[in-house]
Amino acid sequence: MLIINDIVNDSVLADILSISKTNLKQWIKNKKIIPLFCQEGTAFFSLQALKNFEPVSALLNSNWSIQTQIKPNRGYSSIELFAGAGGMALGMEKAGLDACILNEVDKAACKTLRKNRPHWNISEQDIREVDFNAYEGVDFVAGGFPCQAFSYSGKKLGFEDVRGTLFFEFARVIKETQPKVLLGENVRGLLTHDNGNTLSSIKSIIAELGYTLIEPKVLKAIFYGVPQKRERLFLVGIRNDLLPYASYEWPSCYSKILTIKDVLKAGELYSEDVPKSIGQVYPKRKAEIMQLVPEGGYWKDLSDELQQEYMRGSYHLGGGKTGLARRLSWNEPSLTLTCAPAQKQTERCHPTETRPLTVREYARIQTFPDEWIFEGSLTDQYKQIGNAVPVNLAYAMGLSIVKLLNTIENNKSLQRIIKTGETEAIQLSLGVV
Repeated sequence: MLIINDIVNDSVLADILSISKTNLKQWIKNKKIIPLFCQEGTAFFSLQALKNFEPVSALLNSNWSIQTQIKPNRGYSSIELFAGAGGMALGMEKAGLDACILNEVDKAACKTLRKNRPHWNISEQDIREVDFNAYEGVDFVAGGFPCQAFSYSGKKLGFEDVRGTLFFEFARVIKETQPKVLLGENVRGLLTHDNGNTLSSIKSIIAELGYTLIEPKVLKAIFYGVPQKRERLFLVGIRNDLLPYASYEWPSCYSKILTIKDVLKAGELYSEDVPKSIGQVYPKRKAEIMQLVPEGGYWKDLSDELQQEYMRGSYHLGGGKTGLARRLSWNEPSLTLTCAPAQKQTERCHPTETRPLTVREYARIQTFPDEWIFEGSLTDQYKQIGNAVPVNLAYAMGLSIVKLLNTIENNKSLQRIIKTGETEAIQLSLGVV
């Protein structure tokens, strides 16, 4: 655990505060923050001393344990779109939502879903070919729709204008099923895609469908029991007729920042060390070079001669290129996992062994349970895991959705009781009953 007696190192504090290590060093120099102590070139900080920073305060005042006590009033039905290998669906299931259909076009991902949940209703089809009208009245629809550019020239950007995009299919499912609540999930870049026009269009279309959108928010996985610096944008929408009964709160963060050691070794999340599994291997020369990269290091930690050999033409280009020849650190969260741990631009080397992360190590960093089996080729398995929503992040969002649905039902019931009581009181006063 990286937070021990509320102490964190400089790398993790930079992640918590969403600033670069360069900026953090400047803050230290300007005495905006003061280290508790330094050891072997690493600064350590007391979180209590930094509690005035909102992200730190959120950690110190975590309600995660209270949040996990949320239970659904009843079996809320849900639809999962673009389900992939089930990261989102598994988190939602853990929160108490019952999927009545999961749609996914990728064959290997569908095999994974069926292998692990034979009772789930898996629709292995292009979403464009699926009619969802039979599920009208479902409680909840979720989907991480791929974000293609919309065409803007001379268009009003309404529902019909986004035909041909997968967001249109997400919107179509909402239109056909009229759920109480919707959840969209996407990359952080959607916030600024096409100078914000894409998100503005999405907001307009959701409003056109009769839903009020909570202001979208980027959630960092490291705050939700996931040892990974992944960020995802979430959009929560509530059907307008239910808005008077609704009250939504974003999920509380986990009480600690977890590291790679916390999930690859026995500890808080897993009772045993990560099991052995298949994984990619490095070619001989690459392995010889990667052997020289220290824990937590990258290509700039190599000699100049090796830097030029490894980087080739990229050596003279600008930018930090911090993902190249990158070895992870036991005592920090992982960089965002990609679909391939051994590609030059997105290296994810084991902290101390000179090899890419294995499938099971990948899965643990995404907080999948060890019993969740991935089907398909090795490439398929890495792709499924790399594309997934981290299970614990989905679980946190699922709990917030269940709480929202509970609130809607409780307030509607209360309103009915009040109205019934008022009617009876009027009837008594008039001598009707």
